[in-house]
Amino acid sequence: MSDPAPKPDAADNILSVNSIEVIYDHVILVLKGVSLSVPRGGITALLGANGAGKTTTLKAISNLLHAERGEVTKGTIVFEGDQVQSLSPNELVRRGCIQVMEGRHCFGHLSVEDNLMTGAYTRRDGNAAIRADLDLVYEYFPRLKVRRSSQAGYTSGGEQQMTAIGRALMSRPKMILLDEPSMGLAPQLVEEIFEIVRKLNEEQGVSFLLAEQNTNIALRYAKYGYILESGRIVLDGEASALRENEDVKEFYLGVGGEGRRSFKEVKHYKRRKRWLA
Repeated sequence: MSDPAPKPDAADNILSVNSIEVIYDHVILVLKGVSLSVPRGGITALLGANGAGKTTTLKAISNLLHAERGEVTKGTIVFEGDQVQSLSPNELVRRGCIQVMEGRHCFGHLSVEDNLMTGAYTRRDGNAAIRADLDLVYEYFPRLKVRRSSQAGYTSGGEQQMTAIGRALMSRPKMILLDEPSMGLAPQLVEEIFEIVRKLNEEQGVSFLLAEQNTNIALRYAKYGYILESGRIVLDGEASALRENEDVKEFYLGVGGEGRRSFKEVKHYKRRKRWLA
């Protein structure tokens, strides 16, 4: 058996999630001992099928669970060395951690530029600094500069995703929790979005935790990945190793080895047993 993939040193992590459990409505257990970490300045992928618990994990980190009658009942969430599970979402944004929600959630009646400016509501560093960051957002998203006066609700899905990421950038984040950025977008636009994520990571030092069903593209851009199934982490490792893992190739990348059965023919518990063995 090969050695497990090395994990980042805890001191180098901007985020550490330690054995958290999440319960909805006081009875429904959704996350069951989830642990993961995001290295400072890194891109980490959180992978899994629809309903695996990816969005719940991100909302637990960003403290958005209470709006849906959910709560973290066990474990800790550490951001920049401090436990943050008791902070409000607003306080967490001020510390530099912000979530871009699945489905983009732009303010449809506002212009693209007004949407971007709402991302700066927590800042107190003056209009000049905010305007400079707006210009920076337009450098990364030139489409948005062209569409700056358009109502966000009448822009394309790709432009709304860019607006949502740009709005997050206006808060000057240290880390972005990006939920399903490829959802509903054409492959060419997905590639464009992920290239911008890579540039923001490399040039601005923004750390990313990507929750994605599109395992193929997520593992191309991430350095490390975790796979969730039914609220548990069942596999993790360097992205390059996950891409070559036979189970990942079969069940998530659609590439089966010789004589291997299709995803639909394999029972869920058998896959879990093999991964956890």
